[in-house]
Amino acid sequence: MSQSFPPPQQPQQQGPFDQGQPPQGGFGYPAAPPAAPVRNNFALGLIAAVVAAVVTAGVYGAIIGATKHEIGYAAVGVGFLVGFAAGKVGGRNPALPVLGAVLSLVAVYFGQLLGEAIIASKALPVTVSELFFDHFSLLNEGWKADADPLTFLFFAVAAVAAFSGAKKAAA
Repeated sequence: MSQSFPPPQQPQQQGPFDQGQPPQGGFGYPAAPPAAPVRNNFALGLIAAVVAAVVTAGVYGAIIGATKHEIGYAAVGVGFLVGFAAGKVGGRNPALPVLGAVLSLVAVYFGQLLGEAIIASKALPVTVSELFFDHFSLLNEGWKADADPLTFLFFAVAAVAAFSGAKKAAA
């Protein structure tokens, strides 16, 4: 005689510790999740740092041009964002914090030059791009004349912020 449904299965015997719960680590605690893969991509970190440096230099220059003053917190922000982008995208490569610090110095410098160009273009009958590309040496001389110890302190703080930002982002 044929049956229209399979015969009932006997329940399997379970051990005293096997009650359908997730696997346990030591002392009854759940097992640790698997470790996340380590990111270590120098090329992507470099690209992210360069993009962040270009964008933040432009923003920093616009802030200086609008306020006609160097703002220390903005320089710190430039450094931190450049370093953070390098560390977040590139991972724990030991060269990325140093690279982020160097690129933040470049970004702060060009941001200050852009700010000087914006300020000068308001007073002179030339455009910002003309000052920046055609009269760069004059712009650089003007920056040197305006530079004071506080300017270089902003550079140092930006580099430190970039280094620590890259380290924190990669952790």
